[in-house]
Amino acid sequence: MAVLKFRVYLEEDESIYRDIVIKHTQYFIDLHKTILQAYEFDNKHQATFYRSNDNWLRGREISLEKYDKTYQAPPLLMEETTIASEIRDTNQKFIYVYDFNKNWVFLVELINVSKEESSKIAYPSISRKEGVGPMQYGTRGLLGPKFAEMEEKYDLQGNEEGFGEEGDSDTTSSDEETFTDDISSGEDY
Repeated sequence: MAVLKFRVYLEEDESIYRDIVIKHTQYFIDLHKTILQAYEFDNKHQATFYRSNDNWLRGREISLEKYDKTYQAPPLLMEETTIASEIRDTNQKFIYVYDFNKNWVFLVELINVSKEESSKIAYPSISRKEGVGPMQYGTRGLLGPKFAEMEEKYDLQGNEEGFGEEGDSDTTSSDEETFTDDISSGEDY
């Protein structure tokens, strides 16, 4: 049984990618779920694959479901379409689009075909992660989920400067008033 290795790039940055190994008999729905898992995205939005050529032009659509839009040809469904049925050459490419509102676009490229499957791997599987992936909702950066928890706890998103209430009084002390009065009266120090 053939095992296919796909490299899934974030469209804007080829230095961020995930390698996924999957059996050729598995379905696009399996690849879809594994890509979401690899990039830590939820599974709440619309998604579709397009068979592509070397120039990344969109071809036949393999969709999660039939959406309310016009199609040149009816889409294939992820649950019914095996990976092997859409492989046309040894470096087959697909374009994966997730969440049509945010328009997350991933470039999916076949980088290896192996006849040997490992009994230690549950397919499909993520075999490599490179680079810090984007956060689906907002920014993650290098600080990670612990910062998000701290941000929520201390409400760091607000417009506050982070200073306490001590010393925030609008009244001035009597020493400051005397000093100010002395300056305005023209006394020398």
